[in-house]
Amino acid sequence: MSTSKSPEGVASPWKALATDLPASLVVFLVALPLCMGIALASGAPIVSGLIAGVIGGIVVGLFGGVPLQVSGPAAGLAVMVFGFIQQMGLAMTCAAVAVAGVVQMILGGLKVARGALAISPAVIHGMMAGIGILIVLGQVHIVMGGAPQSSAWQNVKELPGQIADLHGSATLLGLLTIGLMVAWQFVPGKLKKVPGPLVAVVSATAAATFMGADVARVDLPENIFSSIQLPTFPKGDWVAFGTAVLSLALVASAESLLSAVATDKMHTGPRANLDRELFGQGLANTISGLAGGLPITGVIVRSATNITAGAKTRLSGTLHGVWLLLFITLLGSVAGLVPLTVLAGLLVFVGAKLVNVHHIRELQKRGELAVYLVTVAGVVGVNLLAGIGMGLAFAALRLLWHLGSVKVDVHQQAHASYQVRISGALTFVGVPKLSTALAQVPTGSKVELDLAVQTLDHSGHEALESWCDTHCKTGGSVFAESLEDVWSRKGTVKPSSPVVVDGPNHNSLVSGGAQ
Repeated sequence: MSTSKSPEGVASPWKALATDLPASLVVFLVALPLCMGIALASGAPIVSGLIAGVIGGIVVGLFGGVPLQVSGPAAGLAVMVFGFIQQMGLAMTCAAVAVAGVVQMILGGLKVARGALAISPAVIHGMMAGIGILIVLGQVHIVMGGAPQSSAWQNVKELPGQIADLHGSATLLGLLTIGLMVAWQFVPGKLKKVPGPLVAVVSATAAATFMGADVARVDLPENIFSSIQLPTFPKGDWVAFGTAVLSLALVASAESLLSAVATDKMHTGPRANLDRELFGQGLANTISGLAGGLPITGVIVRSATNITAGAKTRLSGTLHGVWLLLFITLLGSVAGLVPLTVLAGLLVFVGAKLVNVHHIRELQKRGELAVYLVTVAGVVGVNLLAGIGMGLAFAALRLLWHLGSVKVDVHQQAHASYQVRISGALTFVGVPKLSTALAQVPTGSKVELDLAVQTLDHSGHEALESWCDTHCKTGGSVFAESLEDVWSRKGTVKPSSPVVVDGPNHNSLVSGGAQ
């Protein structure tokens, strides 16, 4: 007897509810402190982070293309949003978020989502690590009872003074939060089912209440809906606004799509539809911006939590957004108990985790660590966009270097007899090096040409053919494998019958050599 299945591959909605309901509660408990903390790091009202969490959960949950991915405000955009708010104000930044969402929807409609996967992982990991460093440098000041500075250098410069002037209970609560987050990584398996961020925030908040600590706390308005910050468009500086729109659209899209690919690898359920996901993310960002919320992306930590908690369908991510909505409308006063220094401590831990040691080791093995370090240096030392641009430029230069890494060895074997071995990638970049090496071969000599190239493009092909043709016309001879055979293999060199090209009777090497 067959049973009907839902589109998500689950036998019945009731079975989905049995697994997704508890999973959604776990994700909600993880997302709640992170939404508030990311708003703090972004320089936005706490309510803006919660609005983004609600909309990301419900809208992307319903319309996205990755059923088990959870979306909401992300630490990866906090530094960028902080800069835009400082430059344009919150209302105009919200407008930029809304328009960036429209751009994402257009990109999703054009089905270009997979194009984002062409970005070098070294650049993406470097971007995230740089953001993590900036978050740590900024939030550690709040942990110590002070305020973050305007740049990484200023944060580093002011740090000794901040350490010398610790703010008692605020510092203690921030350090307690960090300590609990670190310790929770080592607790036994069953206890780990309780989300670490929830344990840290609840414990530190309870400690603050017990101590009667006089510290700044989360300030949520009594009526969430009346406090929504409506977006406003610029009246003059459209260049800065346009830059913000494109920056948010591209970075949020790349982060969401890479998170989607990573989420796909964690389960065996339905596969991701990246174009639909990009459209769903854009729709959520447009609504979030119009409602005064932060930008939204797919978030790998919450998605991994969702899968680990047993979620089977998109219902879990959608319900987590519903729980966030119920919390801020019915229990907003509870959030007012949480000290800001506790959220800052949570963000210091989250920011530090963005510098992933496993990624660094993998990139080192693959020879891409330099691209990662250049991106990190650009993000931390200049700004996010500069860092991404520097990383992409360096990755492109590295690719050109490898495309030009042809090796040409010329050895004299006997009188007027030479062996020329060409290996590596013979492309247009390496043609000048090839010509310089072949110029060492005397006119009229006999040449054995050993072609061990891994890559051969049209420019390299023409340069070799031209040299062989000229060498034979001037009285020399070339013993070589047909270039046509090398050309047709496109990078897999196998032994084949050589051909002899001599002066009086040679033909084009493209046609197979001389008879």
